[in-house]
Amino acid sequence: MALSPLKMTTRGGAYDTSSIAAPASPQTTRTIRRLQSHQQLSSNSPSLITQQRQQQQLQQQQHGLTTRESREHLQPSMQNVSLGLGRTRANSDAPMAFKKPSSTRRWPASATHGRKSSLEILMRDGPPGGNIEQGLSDLRYHILSSRVEAGKDGMSDYRCYLWLALLNVGPLQTDEYLTLVHRGQSPAYQKINDDTFRTLATDTLFKRRVTDASITRVLNATAWKLHDAKRISSDSPPTASGQPAANTSAVYVQGMNVLSAPFLYAARSETEAFSLFHAFLTRECPGYIRGAMEGVHKGLALVDKCLALVNPTLAQFLQNKKMPAEIYAFPSVLTFCACTPPLPEVLHLWDFLFAYGPHLNILCIVAQLLLLKDTLLASPSPTKVLRSFPPLEAEQIIKLTLFVVQKIPDDIYAELVNHAK
Repeated sequence: MALSPLKMTTRGGAYDTSSIAAPASPQTTRTIRRLQSHQQLSSNSPSLITQQRQQQQLQQQQHGLTTRESREHLQPSMQNVSLGLGRTRANSDAPMAFKKPSSTRRWPASATHGRKSSLEILMRDGPPGGNIEQGLSDLRYHILSSRVEAGKDGMSDYRCYLWLALLNVGPLQTDEYLTLVHRGQSPAYQKINDDTFRTLATDTLFKRRVTDASITRVLNATAWKLHDAKRISSDSPPTASGQPAANTSAVYVQGMNVLSAPFLYAARSETEAFSLFHAFLTRECPGYIRGAMEGVHKGLALVDKCLALVNPTLAQFLQNKKMPAEIYAFPSVLTFCACTPPLPEVLHLWDFLFAYGPHLNILCIVAQLLLLKDTLLASPSPTKVLRSFPPLEAEQIIKLTLFVVQKIPDDIYAELVNHAK
């Protein structure tokens, strides 16, 4: 007679339950699945943003294509955006119908139990059939169509894993972070210590979750790693010009503390925050911490240039008031709008920027100016209005940014993509 797989022993006719092993914790299983999903999405593949740039460069070299190609993936989202700006779209202008990314994989019934979002399911189970390219495409689509589910405080169970995948940050090395922490004070420690307590000082959500000690450790570890990279660069062999390869990146500039804040808030650990922050600085915006922050100043010039293209009236008004972007937009450019509360809206905006390119932050700032147009034109002192931007409304800013990006010429868009490099 066949035995049951859950065989029990008996003592005097009664079942002996001590021989039954406790089942694995569902929480442990979910955590392992998330980590496996992140490794699938991040291993052996360039980041989504890097893929865009590589494809763009290849097209330009081989076929002479313009940067307009890199914006085609944003076009579908414009169908549902009605902003009341400019002329009404004619039928001849309408883009081709967009189909939701298809997947041959059927999700099991248990996957939808508990009303999990399609984005969360994708992060949990990984790309369909192990197709990394299709998985990243689906991630981008879901970020725009259904956004990342989060509580009122902006916290999400899977946002940090989403950012790790989009920024192509591989499996985390906790030992490396601890080694940097144990090295003690970096050359920039005093500057870091002076700025730490100012980091989102009025944001109660941030202060309740992130301590000053955590900010200091992450910034100090980042400074050490940038310092080491700078030293290695200076010790490298001379280039063809006869000079050693120059690395003029600073190990710390004022404002990096605010830029690190969303990473510290969204991450599950300091190691995650450090890995995300360092990868973002060195891959996506190295120009923002190089020399005299030349990338930031290029970005400010692009704010003025793009505003003049999109709304000449407002641009001329600000110019007549002697208000270039250098005066009012420096913090927003440097921190990718992290300086403007509320923090949950910053996180939502960053989901969009990490999916489609941090360079779009310049157009997000232009979008905020367009939302303030009537107030600015009617104000006798627009300087006071722009002294601090109104609270972020990420959804509205993203929709308006998708509208603005269609009005940017190819050469200017290429400047946007490359200004932070």
